[in-house]
Amino acid sequence: MTRYIVRRLTQIIPLLLAVTLLSFGIMQLAPGNYLDTLRGQPTIQPETIERLTHEFGLDQPWYVQYGKWLYNAVQGNFGYSFTYKIEVFTLIGQRLYYTFILALWSTIIAWAIALPLGIYCAVNRNKWTDRLILLVSYAQSALPGFFVALVLLIIANQTGKLPLGGATSVNYESLSHFDKIKDTAWHMIIPMFVLGVRGVGGLLRQMRGSVLEVLSEQYILAARARGLSEKMVLWKHAFRNSVNPLITIFGFELAGLLAGAALVENVLAWPGLGRLLLESVQSRDIYVAMGAFVMGTVMLIIGNLIADVMLALTDPRIRLS
Repeated sequence: MTRYIVRRLTQIIPLLLAVTLLSFGIMQLAPGNYLDTLRGQPTIQPETIERLTHEFGLDQPWYVQYGKWLYNAVQGNFGYSFTYKIEVFTLIGQRLYYTFILALWSTIIAWAIALPLGIYCAVNRNKWTDRLILLVSYAQSALPGFFVALVLLIIANQTGKLPLGGATSVNYESLSHFDKIKDTAWHMIIPMFVLGVRGVGGLLRQMRGSVLEVLSEQYILAARARGLSEKMVLWKHAFRNSVNPLITIFGFELAGLLAGAALVENVLAWPGLGRLLLESVQSRDIYVAMGAFVMGTVMLIIGNLIADVMLALTDPRIRLS
C-alpha cells in the first residue's frame, strides 16, 4: 500500500501542471488586470501603475508570466496578493483552516444523517416512511445552498439566537484559547448546517440503493438461512458491503464542498477558501486565484487517495498495489 500511495502522490505533479496552465490561460482571457482597476484614481499616479505593472511582469506575454509564477511556486513562493497586501501562501493558509474545519464537520453531519436514514429506508422499502423521507430528500436537494443560508440568516436576525455571519466575534482576540474554539464553533453552526444538510439527499439515496442491492445477494440469503439475527445480517454483512460505493465518492464530495461553499461562504461572510477564490476572480487578483486553484486540486487528489485507502481497509477483497 505504501508504494501505491507514493505513486499516487507523484501523479499530482503532471495534474497540477495541467490545472495551473489551464487556469492561468483562462484567467488571462479576462481583459485587463488588477492594476487596471486603479487607473483614474486621483491618489494614484499613472507612472506608479506603470512601474508596478513592469515590476510584477504584467506587461509580458501570459506564457512568460506563467513560467515565472511556476518557477517561484516550485520554491514555495505563490506570489503577492494585490487586494490583501500579503503573501499568497500565508493568505491561503489562513483561509484553508476555516475551509477545512467547515468541510470536516459538514461531511460528518451529512454522513451521520444519510447513512442510518438510507439503511432505514432500504429496510422499510415502499412504506410510507420511506416515501416521505425520499420526498424530503428530493426537495432538500433541489434547494440551492445560498437560498437556505439566506433563510437561516433571516431567522437568526429575527430570533437573535444565532450569529449573523463571519467566523469570529468582535472580541475574538481577547478571548482565551478555549473560548476562541467555542466562538468559532458558534459561528460555524449556520454554514455547517447548510453544507451538511445539502449533501444528505444524494448520500441517502445512494446508501438506500446500495443496501437494497446487497440485500438481494445470495450470501445474505445464506446468512439468514444459518439463523443469524436480522440485525447481524444487516450490520455485519449488508452494511459493510453497501458502504463501499459511498467511500468511492468521498473524494469528490470533499472537492464538491469547496465548489459549493463559495456562494454559501460569500452569503454568510465565512472567510474560507471558496469565498477567497470567488473574490480573487472578481478582483482579478491572479496570484491568489492560482493559489486557490492549486489548493482545490490538491484537496481533490488527497480526498480520492483517502477514499481509495479507506476502501481497501473496509473491503478485504481490494488490494492496492
